[in-house]
Amino acid sequence: MGRLVIVSGPPGAGKSTVAQRLSQLVAAPLAMHMHTDDFYGYIRKGFVPPWLPESRHQNVTLMNAMASAAGICGQAGYEVFIDGIVGPWFFDPWIAAAKDGGLELHYVALMPDEATTVGRATARAAPGAMTDAGVSQQMWLAFRDYAIEDRHRVDSTLQAANETAAAVFEGLAEGRFRLT
Repeated sequence: MGRLVIVSGPPGAGKSTVAQRLSQLVAAPLAMHMHTDDFYGYIRKGFVPPWLPESRHQNVTLMNAMASAAGICGQAGYEVFIDGIVGPWFFDPWIAAAKDGGLELHYVALMPDEATTVGRATARAAPGAMTDAGVSQQMWLAFRDYAIEDRHRVDSTLQAANETAAAVFEGLAEGRFRLT
């Protein structure tokens, strides 16, 4: 049986890079990296930028779809490393997917300091990457202010991606990030 590992945080925190590395380096025979931004890219009509208040219905729908897909893959034996802006305000579908599949659910919030986060976000060059400093700062503040237990936070300010991935692996082995 696989497990679900959510690697979250604001834009520019390093979620995609770290989740991809984790999926490649984990000892499990089956692993995948679920890049949640891809789900938003599937919308062809009616897309609402997910940081806007009027995107709530869209975001809830996609969170349910992503959690269901991850749960199915976890039940098939995959270690699923989910990268995306999955704040505690969106835990319910992930908890349900883990419970329904008899899976462990782990949550990691990458939280470099504000200046590092905004700097990384605005420096991205990938097509479609969110590079708006205001949005990155808004999401950083949301993660900072939301009641996330400290054990789920990883300060990656001064870390290279490999160091952050190693810290996450260590925390996973210790059970530090476990939600269910």
